Amino acid sequence: MVKQRWAISVLLIGSLLGLAGCNEKVTTNTADHEKEKVKQPVKNSQVQPQKEEEKKPVVVNVIDPNNKSLVKTFLPEELGFASNPEGYKQAIEQWAKDLARGTAQTAGYDQRMIPDKIDANGQIIKGKPLIILDETELVNRVMTASSEGGDVELPITITASGYKPEDPAHLNEAVLGSFSTYFDSGVIGRSKNIELSAIGINNVIVGTGDIFSFNTTVGPSDAAHGYQPAKEIVNKKLVMGIGGGICQTSSTLFNAVDQVGVSYVEKHHHSLSVGYVPQGRDATVSYGGPDFRFQNTTGVPLLIKAIYAKGKLTVEIRTSAAYKSLIKK
Repeated sequence: MVKQRWAISVLLIGSLLGLAGCNEKVTTNTADHEKEKVKQPVKNSQVQPQKEEEKKPVVVNVIDPNNKSLVKTFLPEELGFASNPEGYKQAIEQWAKDLARGTAQTAGYDQRMIPDKIDANGQIIKGKPLIILDETELVNRVMTASSEGGDVELPITITASGYKPEDPAHLNEAVLGSFSTYFDSGVIGRSKNIELSAIGINNVIVGTGDIFSFNTTVGPSDAAHGYQPAKEIVNKKLVMGIGGGICQTSSTLFNAVDQVGVSYVEKHHHSLSVGYVPQGRDATVSYGGPDFRFQNTTGVPLLIKAIYAKGKLTVEIRTSAAYKSLIKK
């Protein structure tokens, strides 16, 4: 009986050991199986090879430095920077020229100076500064940036009139040059045109280094601005035209300022002799056409005085007494 019980106990212990061993084996196999699953690649996954980053096109942006606005965008590659560099440069040069000087459709950046004036109360009537866009420098900047791209600022120079705030109160003190011409005051249209153009240049300040333009200063000589029909010289003929007579004002100014010693930027003669100045001493003008322009190279600011009277026009060039001895001859 005791042997029988012992035998049963042995069998039970063996069975338990067998079960324990079986469970351990299953657990181990399951862990190994999970590890193998991790190692195995995922089926049906589509792994795409990494594409090479696309090369971005070279872009040149031209910026207005005054308001930071975008003026023009260039794609040099499309315009032949590499394939036709000479043609590319010529295209940039033409664009820069049109941008600076303007076209029939658009105004350019370049603006002639409108000089300041002194009103009847001694107050300054402000004009506009000289604005110049450097075409050559702009082309150089765009060409340089065309290799790798980037922003290019317009090379703009803004020049105010060359005089000091305290100057206007004294510019009327000394006369440097004076010239008078005469006309028939009975010819109403011509007399009126001379008067209006004289008012246009009267009390104008021409600062040191300033470039004076008769057309820009006086403005359009048309009916909308009060000018009347009068005889004028066109292609060696006397014809009726609005504004006839303003050339007497510009010619009188030339003969006065010529006594001071300025540098001439633009001056034209009539196609016929005129009777109000000696031959070769005239300066014809026409708004939108021939102009009379000079630069003040005297080293001191000047004041133009135009004195209109019945049948007589006098133009004087003045400056302050303190500046008179400083004028460059």
